[in-house]
Amino acid sequence: MIDYVSGTLVDKDPESALVDVNGIGYRVYVPTSTYQRLPDTDEEVTLHTYHYLREDDEALYGFATKAERTVFETMTGVSRVGPKLALSALSSMSPTELRDHVMEEDKSRLTQISGVGKKTADRLIVELRDPLADLDVFDDTSPLSGGSDARAEARADALEALTELGMSKADAERAIRQVLREDAGIQSADELTQRALKESQD
Repeated sequence: MIDYVSGTLVDKDPESALVDVNGIGYRVYVPTSTYQRLPDTDEEVTLHTYHYLREDDEALYGFATKAERTVFETMTGVSRVGPKLALSALSSMSPTELRDHVMEEDKSRLTQISGVGKKTADRLIVELRDPLADLDVFDDTSPLSGGSDARAEARADALEALTELGMSKADAERAIRQVLREDAGIQSADELTQRALKESQD
């Protein structure tokens, strides 16, 4: 598996990036969210990649964050959901937004993704609900070389603390999501835990 591609950005368009790695050019297909964060051509870039291989299709897909790649890989495991639809979803919303709409069974929002009708929205909710519930897809909107490790760690620690206090994982996730909607900059697990507890009691 090609886990990442790191090299010089030779060319880019809204659908793909051409990266030169030691004289070899890799055409990497990307969602709009990743395209918007690509550097100028002739600058260095690193993309988290997924090598999609089927009998009739082979392509390399790249993402600004591991969260995007994880969601892409999870979505392409759903029956009759291919790379095109998965890229469309990630171009329409962030990994966290997608997970929230699936967990909340928000069909009206899911059908706003290009290529997703009511039946596909139902299938996404049924087949993605459990896999996405167990994934930490906290969004990283920093530059491609940056990260959101502190926020992701706070979120994981708060989830563990809330479940130890007796909350179900689903309720804890829901409370944490609501708090982070109101204040996405929280990096303290203690603060996030306390506010999520208060949110669950309101």
